[in-house]
Amino acid sequence: MRKEVVLAHNASWLFRVAPYLIFAGTWVAAALVPTFATGLMFSWSADLIAIIALLGTARFFLALAGMDIGTSFGGIGASREVMIATLAEPALLMIVFSLALLAGSTQLSTIAGYMLSSNVGLRVTLALSLFSLIMVAIAENARIPVDNPATHLELTMVHEAMVLEYSARHLAVIELASFLKLLLYVSLIACVFAPWGLAPVGAGAAAHLLGIATYAGKLAVAGVLLALFETAIAKMRVFRAPAFLGAAFMMGILGVLLLFVSRGGLR
Repeated sequence: MRKEVVLAHNASWLFRVAPYLIFAGTWVAAALVPTFATGLMFSWSADLIAIIALLGTARFFLALAGMDIGTSFGGIGASREVMIATLAEPALLMIVFSLALLAGSTQLSTIAGYMLSSNVGLRVTLALSLFSLIMVAIAENARIPVDNPATHLELTMVHEAMVLEYSARHLAVIELASFLKLLLYVSLIACVFAPWGLAPVGAGAAAHLLGIATYAGKLAVAGVLLALFETAIAKMRVFRAPAFLGAAFMMGILGVLLLFVSRGGLR
């Protein structure tokens, strides 16, 4: 944060403003996901479609910033990022569609309440949605096997290629936004598919403390599982990413179709 910002001579105002816009969109999206309690002050705005829109806005400015300088690295990273987004967002929308059909809402507190109820049972749709969401989260956060966040090889990098020209506070804000995005997806998976420990509406301080402790445990488990997964698997080729995300999309569609078949279609 104390380092001097180094900017290219042809950097426009968008290159300077983009890090803050990316951080703002990601931070608002992450703040909308229930972590330790439901029914909070802004729970009415915690809508899955709104969260996807905020993440898409942040990705849009990141891709523009990568192309703003005009370097080959930025252009390659932006094109790959958009390619991944065009495949990941449809899969994510299929997951949202499945959850909305089950819970009757796209609001996260309502979905978490439904998942805690006895009406859920064992559903193949939820299992397919969970695996699809994990695959989308891996791709969206530039994690192995889709991308390696620690690499600087021009043939393989995606996210790092777009932020290669950033430095000092601009780079710090972008890195913080990427951390928040990973936290968002972990919190989203925990809220929807493992909502145990969430303090209900009107609960006391003890329930909220228990919810915070449970949420910290979920984060610890997710961190260990992510580390184990990334050390046990190798990075795939860039051109295999469409097949990876295509499988996530097909699982999302299959989950919706199974839900339609089990209900006999919409009435």
